[in-house]
Amino acid sequence: MNSLARWVLAVCLVLGLGPAMASPPTVAAASDLQFALAEAAERFAAETGRSLRLNFGSSGNFRRQIAQGAPFELYLSADEAYVLALHEEGHTEDAGVVYAIGRLAWLQRADRDDLPGDEAPLAAVREALEAHAAGEGRPRIALANPEHAPYGVAARQALEHAGLWDDSAALRVLGENVSQAAQFALSDDARGGLVAWSLALAPQLAQRSDFVLIPEAWHEPLVQRMALVKGAGETARAFYAWLQQPPAREIFAGYGFRLPDEAEPAGEH
Repeated sequence: MNSLARWVLAVCLVLGLGPAMASPPTVAAASDLQFALAEAAERFAAETGRSLRLNFGSSGNFRRQIAQGAPFELYLSADEAYVLALHEEGHTEDAGVVYAIGRLAWLQRADRDDLPGDEAPLAAVREALEAHAAGEGRPRIALANPEHAPYGVAARQALEHAGLWDDSAALRVLGENVSQAAQFALSDDARGGLVAWSLALAPQLAQRSDFVLIPEAWHEPLVQRMALVKGAGETARAFYAWLQQPPAREIFAGYGFRLPDEAEPAGEH
């Protein structure tokens, strides 16, 4: 498939212009899946002729909207607790399945030459605090809003682990979701930010950014679960099943997600 054909197909997926249904199902997906799930949906459409509407945002906001009756048919959360809560309330068909475990990364612009090392991945935050205290500007530190974004919660936990949460309050800028936080992290007035590794690996960001992984032990696991919403139709069910098959698992792995049956990495502190 050439680049023009891929672009046309992607537009069709977003606008719901696929050939199989007049009204494609809407999928509510965590923002860390922005690129991985778009690639998966494109491949699913190519194989089945079924199109989807992909709606990316914060997992917490989607959880609230589904509870209020929003017309989503499939929900992919970056925090399994939201899916399990919806199941307890009777909004999903079952408890769903874990599809991936996410990773947190420090992201900054590629034109900088001061990427922190693996041994101190949040050194940039300390440097930003020192610069601010010395009157050398107010370098922003980006993260997703912990109130409703799982990666924001993980970012807060990582900063707390490093003893930097309280001190960094004046420098923090919050994205509505982790995708927006990544945009903020790469802005001119930002030192960088804590975002999903899956976004850092996406070609659209990788060509203009650098990153260092945050040890998984520094925050609660980002266990990501999906489930069908009550009343889901045939296409949503087919996509839900397809996402559990090897082609989709390969796509998730390619964007840095650990698959649920893989062992946890050793040696991180």
